[in-house]
Amino acid sequence: MNADMGESFGPYRMGDDQALMPYVSSANIACGMHAGDPNVMAATIDLAREHGVTIGAHPGFGDLHGFGRRRIPMTPPEIEHLVTYQIGALQALAAGRDVRVEFVKPHGALNNMAHEESDVADAVARGIRAASRDLLFVANCLSEMTRAADRAGLQVVHEAYADRRYAPDGRLLPRSAPEAVIRDPADAARQVLAMLDAGCLIAADGTRLSTPIDTFCLHADEATALEVAKGVRGELDRTGIAVVAIAGPGGSRIGLT
Repeated sequence: MNADMGESFGPYRMGDDQALMPYVSSANIACGMHAGDPNVMAATIDLAREHGVTIGAHPGFGDLHGFGRRRIPMTPPEIEHLVTYQIGALQALAAGRDVRVEFVKPHGALNNMAHEESDVADAVARGIRAASRDLLFVANCLSEMTRAADRAGLQVVHEAYADRRYAPDGRLLPRSAPEAVIRDPADAARQVLAMLDAGCLIAADGTRLSTPIDTFCLHADEATALEVAKGVRGELDRTGIAVVAIAGPGGSRIGLT
C-alpha cells in the first residue's frame, strides 16, 4: 500500500501524514513542484523512516496553484529533465538521512498524460533512468508507462487505486464524475479485495481488465484518507494478506503477497 504524501508547502497543510503513515508501507513524496518544499520533504522522509516505510519520488508539473492536476504542454526532453530534477532533490535529502529512494511514481496530470501518451511515458522513464537504473517505476496498470518501463530497462510496479473508480478502458474516472472518488472505507476495501481476487481492474460498470497488481494507492489529500486506509488495511490483515514495501534491489519484496 502506498500513499501520496509530503504535499504541504510552507505554512499550508495538506493531509495528515503523521496519522496515515502507520497504515501504509510506501510513501510517494512530493518533490517541490506541484507541492512540498525542502523542509516538508525532509520531515516526510524522517516520518517514513520512523515507521519503517520505504520512500519514492512523486514528481509532477510545476503547478502549485493547480496542485499539479493541470496539463502543461512540454517537450519530451523537458519532461525528462523535470523528472530527473525532482528525483535528485529527494535523493539528496534522503542520502543525508541514510535513507534510499526506492521508486518513482508520477503525479496528477503528468501521470494521466503518461498513462496514454507513449512519448510522455518514455520521457518519464528516461528521467527515472537518468537518476538511477535501480529505481522502480510505479506505473498505472495497463498504461503506456508499463511499456515505457520495459523499453527503458526499468522494473515496473503495477499500480491500482484503492480510493478511485475506473472507466471501462482502464483509466481513472475523471474527478468531475460524482462516483470517481471512493470515500467509504468499506467500499474501498471491497474494491481492493475484489481486484486482488480476480487479478483484474474492475471498472465502475463491472468491466474486468486482466492485469498484474503489485500495489494500491491512497490519496492522502482526501479528507477521508485515514479512515479509508484503516478500512483497507484492516481487511487485508483480516484476510491474511501481508502488506510489504515497494523496494528495489537489496530491499523488501514488491507488492502484496
